[in-house]
Amino acid sequence: MKRAVFPGSFDPLTVAHLAIADGAQAQLSLDLVCMVISREPLAKRSEEQASVEERLAAIETVAVAGRSWLTCAVTDDRLLADIARGYDFVIVGADKAAQLQDPSFYGGSEMERDAALARLPALVVAPRPAGVIPEEAIVLDLPGWVAGVSSTAVRAGRIEWKA
Repeated sequence: MKRAVFPGSFDPLTVAHLAIADGAQAQLSLDLVCMVISREPLAKRSEEQASVEERLAAIETVAVAGRSWLTCAVTDDRLLADIARGYDFVIVGADKAAQLQDPSFYGGSEMERDAALARLPALVVAPRPAGVIPEEAIVLDLPGWVAGVSSTAVRAGRIEWKA
């Protein structure tokens, strides 16, 4: 069974999130994709986000419908290496892939960063304008419009991008 985790804030869930999940499932012949929300995500202020329950409900009602291979969960883990434990693949945007290299997310320690990166399963990356894709990553073949969609833009009024 091939399993992937797709961590994110999904605040709100967008049509790009769905396209990424669909694209990863098809391209990698995944049996399971789990969209995971961290209760206290790194580099995000939880008090500025919709509640975890609201975001999880959106995934359950919109994304999971018609996708027997898709599920969702909530975790207390914060590091992607911990969130991805037990999966074969971890799906991220290129912007998040670049953050993986930043020692500030590992207490400023390059050694901790390297240890966390060594624990990651295969990295699957959705191309984004503001991201660098690591050489070892599997790059998703997605429609060009996906890279331009953002939850931030949806919150600012681009409601046509909301899933």
